[in-house]
Amino acid sequence: MRPASPASDDLTPRGRSRRSLLIAGGIMVTGAALGQDPAYADADYDVVVVGSGAAGMTAALTAAKRGLSTVVLEKAPTFGGSAARSGAGIWIPCNEVILAAGVPDTPAKAAAYLARVVGDTVPAARQQAFLAAGPEMISFVMRNSPLRFRFMDGYSDYYPEFPGGMPGGRSIEPDQFDGNLLGPELARLNPPYIPTPAGMVVFSADYKWLNLALVNPQGAAVSAACLLRGTQAALRGEKPLTMGQALAGGLRAGLLAAGVPVWLNTPLLDLHVENGRVAGVVTSAGLVRARRGVIVGSGGFEHSAAMRAEFQRQPIGTSWTVGAKENTGDGIEAGERAGAALDLMDDAWWGPVIPLPDEPYFCLAERTLPGCVIVNGSGRRFVNEAAPYSDVVHVMYDRNSPSDPHIPAWLIVDQQYRNKYLFKDLAPLLPFPDSWYDSGALFRAPTIEQLARKIGVPEAALRATVTRFNGFALTGRDPDFHRGDSAYDHYYADPYVRPNPCLAPLWLPPFYAFKIVPGDLGTKGGLRTDARARVLRADGSVIPGLYAAGNASGAVMGHSYAGSGSTIGPAMTFGYIAANDLAGTRP
Repeated sequence: MRPASPASDDLTPRGRSRRSLLIAGGIMVTGAALGQDPAYADADYDVVVVGSGAAGMTAALTAAKRGLSTVVLEKAPTFGGSAARSGAGIWIPCNEVILAAGVPDTPAKAAAYLARVVGDTVPAARQQAFLAAGPEMISFVMRNSPLRFRFMDGYSDYYPEFPGGMPGGRSIEPDQFDGNLLGPELARLNPPYIPTPAGMVVFSADYKWLNLALVNPQGAAVSAACLLRGTQAALRGEKPLTMGQALAGGLRAGLLAAGVPVWLNTPLLDLHVENGRVAGVVTSAGLVRARRGVIVGSGGFEHSAAMRAEFQRQPIGTSWTVGAKENTGDGIEAGERAGAALDLMDDAWWGPVIPLPDEPYFCLAERTLPGCVIVNGSGRRFVNEAAPYSDVVHVMYDRNSPSDPHIPAWLIVDQQYRNKYLFKDLAPLLPFPDSWYDSGALFRAPTIEQLARKIGVPEAALRATVTRFNGFALTGRDPDFHRGDSAYDHYYADPYVRPNPCLAPLWLPPFYAFKIVPGDLGTKGGLRTDARARVLRADGSVIPGLYAAGNASGAVMGHSYAGSGSTIGPAMTFGYIAANDLAGTRP
């Protein structure tokens, strides 16, 4: 590689932003000054981990417990990344938590299901490595950190009808964690995407019932239980954390106990390569050497406008993602400069998003509850509204055209829906904020025809769509898109609605339309890796000393999504695999 000329100093060969590279004595460094901070200059560890999300912290914990000196480098001023913002579902078949809960899972069922979900997009060896190491990883984390997990009972696999699919689910989530265990590090935990209601301890699995608290006795009971847990924690003097906060906090507590430093405000500028081997990381403050290797767990590129424009379909941007804002693809670009091949760069962990003025809202339960439809720009339904969120966005892109636009789409609900169900964090019966209307994310009208005019879709088509759907709601069958046929469709539905808990007519004015755009939890493409999490070149050869896990690597789920936690479960597992490989103790 030749030194960059001044005219091209800020461009990669394909035009993306980058820092200049200097080559001297066979060692690749950046133009950044080295050794500015004595605490960082010429630091030397066995393993350097880039990123403090679920992948990075699991990798670091594993490496440390295998006797390797380890450091975590984090770009942000906080730790936890997107994992800390998430609901922290974790999809790991056959783990000890679900087996203890009586889930009838087996390795054969899990392998058959994953193979059917993923297809031939991902090598079988990587799928098998994930399934084999995942349960070991969960047991390891519980033995070496304060983290405990609970079964998300009833949260179905996303395709339970496939061979090996589980209608009752395989997903787990963190149990309640006391933030006091983090000491002063608690102040440096990346905040959640949606804060838990004050005074309550809420698990991910509770939200389906909180949505129904006004109309369902179990919803009211779960709300009371959340409040009781919060009260009990306060009386004990605890700072209760759940979901992504508990996951990131528990992993960080494990690193504290293991003596692993996490350097915040320390972005990766480039990989340090000596004689063809990745031997460290260059930061703005200094060179951090890695005697054994580097594990890149730096997240995806959802906040890189240039990378999204290069690799993904339009319309796309950085304002519709709920991933951590620091995820700009730094680790992916550094790996590519070191010779890595890339996989799945066109894809993401998609989901329908409402572009609210303060931040995008990942629309999960709201589109599944009875009394709503999603229509395209022609005023027609085009998808099962209750389908897995990634599938909904894939259909939006696949069918989008100037003559029949699907981006944006529109979620249509009536006043009966608003009177019954929680929407985002807004209680039933309360009016929607004026700012939602002012931003163009929400429209309201007294009739379907007037609503159609406001959102720019044909009046007759929208009326015909709602009339046809209302007929389906009365019979309980959706012959057009089969909403409610799958066990997965029922998870966020209303069990008190008959004959189909996913279907209810839209009849009570006023009517509302929410703008729906293709959002995501993060991108899922990145560095190509093998079954040992080693980064590969295009010819299949291994780049010595370089590993990747999480959204910095191509997802083991391929273009699909097996169940809740298909992001975090594999991220943690391949972080675990990478560290074990570096230690010579492969699981």
